[in-house]
Amino acid sequence: MTQGARNIPGRRTVLGAAVLGSAALGLPAATAATAHADGRDGRHRPPHKGLPVPTIIGHRGASGYRPEHTLGSYQHALDLGAHIIEQDLVPTKDGHLVCRHENDITGTTDVADHPEFASRRTTKSVDGVSLTGWFTEDFTLAELKTLRAKERIPTQRRNSTLYNGRWEIPTFEEVLRWADEQGRRRGGPVWLYVETKHPTYFRGLGLGLEERLAKLLRRYGKDRHDAPVFLQSFEPTSMQRMAKLVSTPRVVLFDAADTQPWDFKQSGDPRFVRDLVTPQGLKWIASFAQGIGPWVDLIIPRDATGKLGRPTTLVRDAHAKGLILHPYTMRNENSFLPADFRVGTDPNAYGDAFGAFKVYFEQGIDGIFTDNPDTGLLAAADFNKN
Repeated sequence: MTQGARNIPGRRTVLGAAVLGSAALGLPAATAATAHADGRDGRHRPPHKGLPVPTIIGHRGASGYRPEHTLGSYQHALDLGAHIIEQDLVPTKDGHLVCRHENDITGTTDVADHPEFASRRTTKSVDGVSLTGWFTEDFTLAELKTLRAKERIPTQRRNSTLYNGRWEIPTFEEVLRWADEQGRRRGGPVWLYVETKHPTYFRGLGLGLEERLAKLLRRYGKDRHDAPVFLQSFEPTSMQRMAKLVSTPRVVLFDAADTQPWDFKQSGDPRFVRDLVTPQGLKWIASFAQGIGPWVDLIIPRDATGKLGRPTTLVRDAHAKGLILHPYTMRNENSFLPADFRVGTDPNAYGDAFGAFKVYFEQGIDGIFTDNPDTGLLAAADFNKN
């Protein structure tokens, strides 16, 4: 994404951590009254079966260390201990679902080095944005399999470039097989977090994502309400469509408050994200989804200097509607962290990611997406000890 039965500490533990951590930033800590008000009696709302709180979600795998959306990135995230591994899905020309953050593969593969595909370079409008490059929907799966993945942001993640060219683009079916194999080896399910990318755009091309995804979920027994999978999309109607096809848990993603989901723009729905994060909007989301994935700034906005401001009521309001919250995205580099937690002047150096994680955990979120699962896991362990 871009547009972040478990052991749960009791109220005294959570509130104590909140008071100690939030005070340093002048943020309001949780209170017993707040905890009772949303019906949780001082605890996070009941989780999806088997996930700890906070849940650490490997964003595109372990994309802070390996080229994103590769089996190498997914495996590394799992080996680091991530509770869930994320996949973004886009289609090929011949209708296969492959794992890429975007259908534009210019920056994440070596396609530009393949002279046989030079004529495929083109300009398209995707969700209203003009893009020039190479796109998955113009390639068959066999053609895509001749490409190799590379680091998307090599200036910031120079070490990851060591792995350029090592892995191909995986299909989602390959990931399902990988997850089942790893689950058998580890003695427990490997959780996946699956996003439909640009579903309205692809439906317009005759490459609807939801039916293809549902077919694979059914084939691999991931279509039940208790399956170790979350489905997600920035387009609410995509999750409404999935709700009619499978029982797999669903999450609606939120971009910035002043943005509008693309499916809403196309259908004439006047609502913006700011309308969806209200109690009324969340009630509507809860009618077909089990959670939300908000941008972290919707939970704690940043001021003009990039520092964290006063938290919103989104966590409390969402929990009151029975929704889990898995915000995105925590990264270790200074350039991605709130200004409060940057260390030194090098934007590519690591800042105080542990401090930032702590503040977000204190808000009562159920989990978070991160490019650095090992950092997130250590931060969660620290939080749960207090």
